[in-house]
Amino acid sequence: MNRARRPPLQHPLASLFDRAVDSFSVSLSPDTTRHYRGTARNFLSYLDADHPEVTCLDHLRREPHILGWMSRLRSQTPPLATASCINRLIALRCILTELAWMEQLPKLAHLIRREDLPRLPQRLPRPLTAEQDELLQQEFLRRNDLGGNAFLLIRHTGMRIGECADLPFDCLRSTSPNQWAIHVPLGKLKTERMVPVDSFVCGLVQRLRFFRSLDLLPADGRLLARPRTKEALVRQLRDYLHQVCHALGLPIRIVPHQFRHSYASEMLRAGVSFPAVMKLLGHTSPEMTMRYLDVVLTDLQREFELVRSKPRHLAPRPKASFASLRTGLDGVIDSLLATQHVLEMFRRALPDGASRRRLDRLSNRLTKILSEARKLATP
Repeated sequence: MNRARRPPLQHPLASLFDRAVDSFSVSLSPDTTRHYRGTARNFLSYLDADHPEVTCLDHLRREPHILGWMSRLRSQTPPLATASCINRLIALRCILTELAWMEQLPKLAHLIRREDLPRLPQRLPRPLTAEQDELLQQEFLRRNDLGGNAFLLIRHTGMRIGECADLPFDCLRSTSPNQWAIHVPLGKLKTERMVPVDSFVCGLVQRLRFFRSLDLLPADGRLLARPRTKEALVRQLRDYLHQVCHALGLPIRIVPHQFRHSYASEMLRAGVSFPAVMKLLGHTSPEMTMRYLDVVLTDLQREFELVRSKPRHLAPRPKASFASLRTGLDGVIDSLLATQHVLEMFRRALPDGASRRRLDRLSNRLTKILSEARKLATP
């Protein structure tokens, strides 16, 4: 059954908006073009109802016309999804930019700004619960098959499932006597890394090598045999995890990436520093690592008690106390050294920002002053 076509919108700006959409939608798909026309209709309907005095493009203003329409989008019932709101704002901005060029009205291109676009809600970290983690690891150990050892390897190294599928046969490297690391090849972010491992993980790699030696597929230099393609191997591992979860009666859907979240949170709780966790995960930005860390109330309580017992934010006293400063020019140098020490300890405790950079410049100036003062003391 064909949908009943809505009557054309009777608005003085309707023809201009249609021309603008026609102008840049030549290479777009019909669905995308309909989205642009629907956005234009939605905006013009709002103008017709709330601002009937707007009859030409010169009348359009950011306040109240654009901001009022944005407010109306946010107050819809049922509420408009954030992604849909972003798509409508982008569509109207494209139309206004085209009109700015067609009608020689540059101000139209600046009515919707980049900061107007709402941010998509970020996914919260999804580590396994302690019960799920223990239950799955015990089942993997009990089965002791190819899939179980592969997922134990993922859980205890924090690698992605695609990185596990790409592991070379000789991924286990000796870094020093009795110390080992797994070489994770180029992954999602085109980075490679070395992940330190213990004897348990070394045993997992040895078992996977044994399974590979039993496989009839020809050797291709990889730790896990691929039935056809890498994607086929990843699907096979995902299906294996689904079957294990079903056998254990776990009521929710668990995906391989949750093992990576659990590894990151476990490393943080074990005392590994944030930059080291970032390096272990192969991330290129701290913001990305923060999405993986699950900081719960018990973590906050532990950190609070640690700070109370050993307050690291307090700068230690300089070696030369002010009571024992020398006299004359030597005393001036001692005072400058003490000041520079206290300033540097305070600067290190600050987060990255304008204050820390300003203190860094002051510290550099003190260094130059000390250098000149020492020249005065030289015979």
